[in-house]
Amino acid sequence: MSARWRPAPALPASLLLHGVAAGAALWQPAWWPWAASAVVANHAALVGGGLWPRSQWLGVNWARLPAGEATHQAIALTIDDGPDPAVTPQVLDVLDALGARATFFCIGHRAQTHAALCRDIVRRGHRVENHGFSHSHAFSVFGPSRMRDDILAAQHMLSDITGQAPRFFRPTAGLRNPWLDPVLHELGLTLASWTRRGFDTRTGDAATVHRRLTRGLQGGDILLLHDGHARQTAQGTPVLNAVLPLLMADAHRLGLRTVTLAQCLP
Repeated sequence: MSARWRPAPALPASLLLHGVAAGAALWQPAWWPWAASAVVANHAALVGGGLWPRSQWLGVNWARLPAGEATHQAIALTIDDGPDPAVTPQVLDVLDALGARATFFCIGHRAQTHAALCRDIVRRGHRVENHGFSHSHAFSVFGPSRMRDDILAAQHMLSDITGQAPRFFRPTAGLRNPWLDPVLHELGLTLASWTRRGFDTRTGDAATVHRRLTRGLQGGDILLLHDGHARQTAQGTPVLNAVLPLLMADAHRLGLRTVTLAQCLP
């Protein structure tokens, strides 16, 4: 039986502030503008926590690998928005050639269409994790029921296709709201964001993406790249494929190895 869900400290503190503000406004009606301002500022802080993908304010969030033997001198390559039949097979070939392992956050409806490609990801030694079924850009304003349905649809789809139940979830663009943490706890999933990202859906310049990913690169980093919605270099190559050899050369120079997120679970 899983442990009882415990909210992040910011959530009960928010409820307490609402109660204090309401009590103050009832006790001294002249104070209501101050009480209302405090409530508005509190809501703004919660929204800010949801719009900051690496934030810990709304619950557990892997923005780095947890410390431990499994993560010593290790980095995690995470690849989002696939599978894409035009890009993912090339990415898998590059990873094979480099001897690297990656975590693929796959979109449920894309996995449904390209099931054999999802199975190939797992067959080659990588992990498939949950990136939602719809990949809706409105995910961060979903209510708990709709959020649960979307995550669970992808969870069932990916489990059935690969034979492995995902252990991690990453929302669209990393954006969320306070409902997500209890939903993930119910489903036995861990939220994973990233330490640094290359913005490879926006730029096709491999040198720029590489520089963003490797500035201060160190053990424990979680790196974000994309096989879905990937930009292409001037030579017509998915920028991810051009960046991976450069990235792995730096990792080897620093004595870093690649692991999947699932390998780092307790």
